[in-house]
Amino acid sequence: MPAPMSHASSHSSPSALAQPSDAHATDSHGHGAHGHDEPAPAAPVRRAKERRAIVVGASSGIGAALVKQLVAEGVDVVAVARRATQLDELARECAHSPGRVIPLAHDVARFDEVEAAFERAVRELGGLDLIVYAAGLMLEVGPNEFDTAKDLDMLGVNVGGCIAWLNPAANLMRTQRSGAIVGISSIAGERGRKGNPVYGATKAAMNHYLEALRNRLADWAVHVCTIKPGFVETAMLAQARAQGRTIKGAISAEDCASAILRAARAGKNEVFVPFKWRIVGLVIRNIPSFLFKGMNI
Repeated sequence: MPAPMSHASSHSSPSALAQPSDAHATDSHGHGAHGHDEPAPAAPVRRAKERRAIVVGASSGIGAALVKQLVAEGVDVVAVARRATQLDELARECAHSPGRVIPLAHDVARFDEVEAAFERAVRELGGLDLIVYAAGLMLEVGPNEFDTAKDLDMLGVNVGGCIAWLNPAANLMRTQRSGAIVGISSIAGERGRKGNPVYGATKAAMNHYLEALRNRLADWAVHVCTIKPGFVETAMLAQARAQGRTIKGAISAEDCASAILRAARAGKNEVFVPFKWRIVGLVIRNIPSFLFKGMNI
């Protein structure tokens, strides 16, 4: 089983916070496109209990799908990623949603910039109810390749960026005694597999950190949810297929995002998406090491 990488990558470019000027555009009287005609009946909007959210790794894939679903429910979202042009396009797509998209261009591996970026995001939102760390990086590693530079890049994004963003969120939510933290890990973190040793290690580290954070924050009514997706239709999965890997049974980023929000809102601690990966995880965790080391999964 190849190591799945199912969410958006976020890596490189300085931080800059800007709200798109075309958000919620209407005519000068606030009538929108209908002018003085009888307005068309609006579709009912499901209002989320969260009002203010940060999604890190929001420019594509699961992160972008999460942003779209949240703003459709009336949530204001600071969308964080390195690719400013894609964030601006995401904001334009969501311009007429009940909630706002506030782009924040930032490289998650620039740890010294995170505190200021986090504070600006919270200030722009007027508080924080939910943060999702969806940024991730999986680099192609050959079977006989031991590339420390690649490995450290993955560690920086998948572990360092996660800790740098979620630590201040945890501290804020602890002081306000409310909020939800979601980290998107991977089924790849369940076992040390030969295909991409450090990518799997970064996801195992995320799992450990998120569980410890969950236990630490339990006394302050702050919930921490670990999401472990399997195969999700993203640009990274398309790249894997282009390299000759056969991948079947992937779900859409939109379906994955919906499952993530359901899990977080239901107070789940650890969720495999979709559920079948819980069975896969259980099986691979219980294969004896003397057998597992010879397996190509």
